[in-house]
Amino acid sequence: MDDEYEKLIRRMNPPRVVIDNESCKNATVIQVDSANKQGILLEVVQVLTDLNLMITKAYICSDGGWFMDVFNVTDHDGNKITDEGILDYIQKSLGPDSCFASSMRRCVGVTSGMDHTSIELIGSDRPGLLSEVSAVLTHLKCNVVNAEVWTHNTRAASVMQVTDEETGGAITDPERLAMVKRLLCNVLKGSNKSREAKTAVSLGATHTERRLHQMMFDDRDYERMVVDSAEEKERPNVNVVNWHDKDYSVVTIRCKDRPKLLFDIVCTLTDMQYVVFHGNVDAEGQKLIRYIFFNILMNIEYCIRHTDGSPVKSDAERQRVIQCLEAAIQRRVSEGLKLELCTSDRVGLLSDVTRIFRENSLTVTRAEVTTRAGKAVNTFYVRDASGYPVDPKIIDSIRQTIGQTILRVKGSPEESNQVPQESPTRFLFGGLF
Repeated sequence: MDDEYEKLIRRMNPPRVVIDNESCKNATVIQVDSANKQGILLEVVQVLTDLNLMITKAYICSDGGWFMDVFNVTDHDGNKITDEGILDYIQKSLGPDSCFASSMRRCVGVTSGMDHTSIELIGSDRPGLLSEVSAVLTHLKCNVVNAEVWTHNTRAASVMQVTDEETGGAITDPERLAMVKRLLCNVLKGSNKSREAKTAVSLGATHTERRLHQMMFDDRDYERMVVDSAEEKERPNVNVVNWHDKDYSVVTIRCKDRPKLLFDIVCTLTDMQYVVFHGNVDAEGQKLIRYIFFNILMNIEYCIRHTDGSPVKSDAERQRVIQCLEAAIQRRVSEGLKLELCTSDRVGLLSDVTRIFRENSLTVTRAEVTTRAGKAVNTFYVRDASGYPVDPKIIDSIRQTIGQTILRVKGSPEESNQVPQESPTRFLFGGLF
């Protein structure tokens, strides 16, 4: 009945998307109007983020039964969006011709696909873990075609898409899938018996980053261990106070800007069953140099309520919201030296490369593995397993082993220190009421 009612409301009030490239001199303005429902903000932000668009400003308003958002977006070079294919995709994905079913909206990010097998992993992080996992998959004749690995607060999570080495398709044999799950779980457990390791295998595909947030949230990675002074300085500034006159809780966030920041925050608020009723984000003046963001501060403020209509009710709940939002921001923070590998894909490639990292005392803090038209395009963030700065001589040796043109260094801390700090971005919250 709920689904039929939602479909009726949608037909009576179809979503409206207006894309404007004229009113703002340095960004494309996208306005989305629609009947309001739980998860719709995440759906819109997810579409824009999946297109690798930068959200430089956002105005959010969803009081009552109507949802209205305005986003200023650019590409990664800071230019307006002029590609007709991208603009048409935005219209089709968010406009009246959108094919999203109402049931899909409740589980934002879930899609179907049978050309690969999805493997979800979570366990205690340690040096060499990705190397061990990929070695097991290679031994089981599984080819990793896409994967993303996050580490945070001593935990590691990954969503991997693998294919059968012989058929090139999904792995369907139940016994083989059970073996994959069992052996990977043994690797994840390691010698740490105090924290649980989990492995899940399915034939469907998921929105990888959406799922990683859910996995780490369920794993309670937001429960911080002992924090040293260096980590404390890097923590985002998150605060939650109740606005009693309006019966909202106001969340304010101040942190370094980076790609997909808004998506990560909205993901966690949605998972925690909060609704954003009002908000405003302003990232005027951000600079992008060689695809790296330097010392830019982002200020975000949201008026939220729980899905039951209540604001934050206790100090314990307030602290939990703060911890979870801090974790959401920090999970994707790229610690370490960025290395990019581009070469012809083959079975065992990920295992061979990560083994070389491990043998040279490097640990992977984050990884993105993709396959495009038979080419492996992989990004690794690595650091010394002992906590020391990465020795350039080790990187040179690794590049000689793998291939100077195959593995490249994509940025370093020294480069970022040469750029002067920008003034804080402006945040405007007035005029919402």
